[in-house]
Amino acid sequence: MEYPIPQSAVVFEEEIKKSRFITYLRHTDGLAQAKAFWQEIKQMHPDARHHCWAAVAAQPNNSQELGFSDDGEPAGTAGKPMLSALLGSGVGEISAVVVRYYGGILLGTGGLVRAYGNGVQQALKLLATTLKVERQPYEVRCDYGQIDWLQLLCEQYEIPIQEQDFQADVRFVLGISDDKLAIFQQELTERSAGQLAVRAL
Repeated sequence: MEYPIPQSAVVFEEEIKKSRFITYLRHTDGLAQAKAFWQEIKQMHPDARHHCWAAVAAQPNNSQELGFSDDGEPAGTAGKPMLSALLGSGVGEISAVVVRYYGGILLGTGGLVRAYGNGVQQALKLLATTLKVERQPYEVRCDYGQIDWLQLLCEQYEIPIQEQDFQADVRFVLGISDDKLAIFQQELTERSAGQLAVRAL
């Protein structure tokens, strides 16, 4: 599976009816990191009235790693529209924290939904992403005479060598995405006349 993830952090700030909204986006891998990011922003803005957050903390389709908080705003007016904006982007491993300094004018529930959702959408427009390819670890063992062509084969299929161990024989741990596994295994078998095979770890 491939999906975009944030390449660098983004900050977007706007003022709506004298309330100051500051939106932070960052790469977070898992809900624990997302919550740590939220705490960090809270410490940066101790005087702000609200620190609302939302996270798509793993793959965009992994509902186990979604989270949000209205942090004192009326229920459904902050965290949910923020999460909707994140989900709509298709980006994974991302968290948003919106800090609000209250300016004395009530925005109403519709105004809050727009302010929080739009802040994240505007920040997403500034976000640079990189593609994450999910890979599983596989082991292959070969003799020293097979190293060169095996490394070239890995390059050809864009398969990273994650570990290598040179003992009596050579052990490689390869990161292989699901879509490359069958074709790589087939070519490996043909090139080595049936001697080499990948084994899932």
